[in-house]
Amino acid sequence: MNSIFDVEAPRKATNVSVNSDLLAKARSLKINLSATLERALAEQVSAHQRESWKLRHRDAIAAYNELVTTHAGPGDKLRTF
Repeated sequence: MNSIFDVEAPRKATNVSVNSDLLAKARSLKINLSATLERALAEQVSAHQRESWKLRHRDAIAAYNELVTTHAGPGDKLRTF
């Protein structure tokens, strides 16, 4: 995992509701529920943070894209293809 959360933070017990059939299948396959939930939550948090960053910086991104479209990219003169 990246630095989207403190991997050294202590664990905290919590209650979740899960479809009973899905839970039985996961347990029969010896899937580590805590690790699986942590990975899924980290992916969701990361996705939400990316979208939030894009929204906060949308004006700068649009301005940069307009600049590149109008004046070409900084390395365009160096391309050999």
